[in-house]
Amino acid sequence: MSNALMEQVVSLCKRRGFIFPGSEIYGGLSSSWDYGPLGVELKRNLKQAWWKAAVHLRDDMEGLDSGILMHPSIWRASGHIEGFTDPLVDCKACKKRFREDQLNLSDNGKTKMCPECGQIIDLGQNPPRMFNLMLKTYLGPVEDEGAVTYLRPETAQGIFVNFLNVINTRHRKLPFGVAQIGKSFRNEITPGNFTFRTREFEQMEIEYFVAPEEADVWYRKWIDLRLDWYLELGMKKENLRLREHAKEELAHYAKSCTDIEYQFPFGWSELEGIANRRDFDLKQHAHLSGKDLTYFDQARNLRFLPYVIEPSGGVDRAVLAFVVDAYRQEKVNDGTRVVLGLDKSLAPFKIAVLPLLKKNEKVVALAKKINYVLKNKFMVKYDDTASIGKLYRRQDEIGTLYCVTVDPETLEDNKVTVRDRDTMLQDRVSIESLEKYFQEKGL
Repeated sequence: MSNALMEQVVSLCKRRGFIFPGSEIYGGLSSSWDYGPLGVELKRNLKQAWWKAAVHLRDDMEGLDSGILMHPSIWRASGHIEGFTDPLVDCKACKKRFREDQLNLSDNGKTKMCPECGQIIDLGQNPPRMFNLMLKTYLGPVEDEGAVTYLRPETAQGIFVNFLNVINTRHRKLPFGVAQIGKSFRNEITPGNFTFRTREFEQMEIEYFVAPEEADVWYRKWIDLRLDWYLELGMKKENLRLREHAKEELAHYAKSCTDIEYQFPFGWSELEGIANRRDFDLKQHAHLSGKDLTYFDQARNLRFLPYVIEPSGGVDRAVLAFVVDAYRQEKVNDGTRVVLGLDKSLAPFKIAVLPLLKKNEKVVALAKKINYVLKNKFMVKYDDTASIGKLYRRQDEIGTLYCVTVDPETLEDNKVTVRDRDTMLQDRVSIESLEKYFQEKGL
């Protein structure tokens, strides 16, 4: 993949209303993005697809929506206050700050160079400083140390502190999981690559509680399940790979971790991580809170802290990956059409209803009536703001699966033309058969 593709995707997202720069009329805010009319539908569809697979289709899963603001002791127990840091280096020449691992090696392969201005950075005289990535805020009217709290850097801890609540209210037995989708915040120093790394982002996380002796088996199961989810939604297999973490790069809480990586235009990067977190989190919260968070296995008459398998993915990264993966350009006659070949469950609109002649009042009235009827069953968009050729290209670009065209002949034979996004083939379908036609297409 190339950076040219990334530029095309970013342009499409802005032009067609998927993603806008945040606070744009004020000059923007670094690494801040707003999801537009098309983007919010795509994002919503993706989260629904994840929730259906993770919760609704499983008998061993519960859902949760925990608070963004939580007791500060939670982050002390999890290790975020002490250990959630990056080593940062200041370039004295351009006055910018970088993570140590982002510095470039110089030609001699021994010294480090600033990736922005190219000046040599002497790490002996300018050693890295640790910087906490949590965003701090205050609760209450007085901004003092007693009022300090944090915007959560992950959704996982909200699940851990509700472990007993879920067991006691839902009477769950191991193995079982708790799923959550929600906002998280990290004060990234070097965000970038469009929506790939941002300070405000949304996570899709599962904490799956198992007996310690079963953790390795479930760890492998969840790697396969999560990889299959992306493939089932149409992501190209050649653009996905698994990368197991080496021991030296594992997080302090993890026994093992595997990333599902996607081949973005800027290179292979993490899409989702599946980790064996052991019993670290429950043990820490039990110690600091003084609460007994052990699980009692009645069959074995045994009490213990479960191990946790955590599949954790980013909503924003997944949206970006699916858009990149679906984007294609095709030669059509003497021109080129852009197609966003999104899976039918992800496409913002499933059907577009288009009048062939927008000045023909009877054609327009019938098209609007068809649009109204189909809206009760499908996600439909009516559009009469351009010629039919331009309308087709516009719907191709935003991923609409089918276009229903109403023409003067429709007034005579009560049939419309249905055009397929991917093949561009057309069917003549009676109006009364449209609902059945689209249901048979899997919409």
